[in-house]
Amino acid sequence: MRPKTSTKAYLHAQRLLNDIGFDEITELSMDMLVAGLGSVLIEQPLKNADGRIVRGKRKSLIKINSDIPYPTRKRFAIAHEIGHLLMHKDLGIHNENSNTLSWFKNTENQLKKGRQELEANEFAVELLMPSELFYKEAYGKPFGPELLNYLSNRFCTSISSTIFRYLQFPLHPICVIFSSGKNVQYWKKSDDLKVWVKNITKLPPPSDSVASEYIDSDYAFIYQGAEKKQEIGKSTWFELKEEEEDRKFYEYCVSMKTYDTVLSVIWED
Repeated sequence: MRPKTSTKAYLHAQRLLNDIGFDEITELSMDMLVAGLGSVLIEQPLKNADGRIVRGKRKSLIKINSDIPYPTRKRFAIAHEIGHLLMHKDLGIHNENSNTLSWFKNTENQLKKGRQELEANEFAVELLMPSELFYKEAYGKPFGPELLNYLSNRFCTSISSTIFRYLQFPLHPICVIFSSGKNVQYWKKSDDLKVWVKNITKLPPPSDSVASEYIDSDYAFIYQGAEKKQEIGKSTWFELKEEEEDRKFYEYCVSMKTYDTVLSVIWED
């Protein structure tokens, strides 16, 4: 199963996996992978950057901010830089930050920074979560926080990257809503989720949403375990048709106080 993604990025990631003889790189250390590509991986404090690539005449340096608090985010940043290394030969010294590494941005805004950033993200996702393996692991399993946590642990990726990856396949229909700075910044839904999303962009999340609870609690971890799956009404995030009765949906939130963001996943069983 191949997702809707950049052909260039998909092919380069698959070619790399074939070249190194691995179906996946979950058990492979990133410094060994970078060294195998004739480059050097360095972790050090970087100001206003998560990653940086510096090309030399004989070797390239991939620098990763040692202050990144999450190992899975570091892996994604490294994979992103490997994408630049292999696909964008003319790219010189180059910095990455949360704007270029985040999937939960409007695609149009990402493209303003150049298609190279979008391609590097798509490369990183395919390298870390190869299509066939990811689909095989997710197919037929009930959707919810437990599945997302399983997939995240299985591929050593962040929950947010795992959610975006899931959204790329015809699995369970979901809607993903990204809130930052207490306002909704972006949303995306599965093609087969037949709903109309309310006019919410640049506005605070609805007061009866789980996202609103997290923002009001200053991004604290409100729910644990099975409680992460919270019942809401369809009308919380979606428009109801004339005379349509409200019905049960669910919302699961990933809160990141470090970045003042909340990622909501909404679905119907």
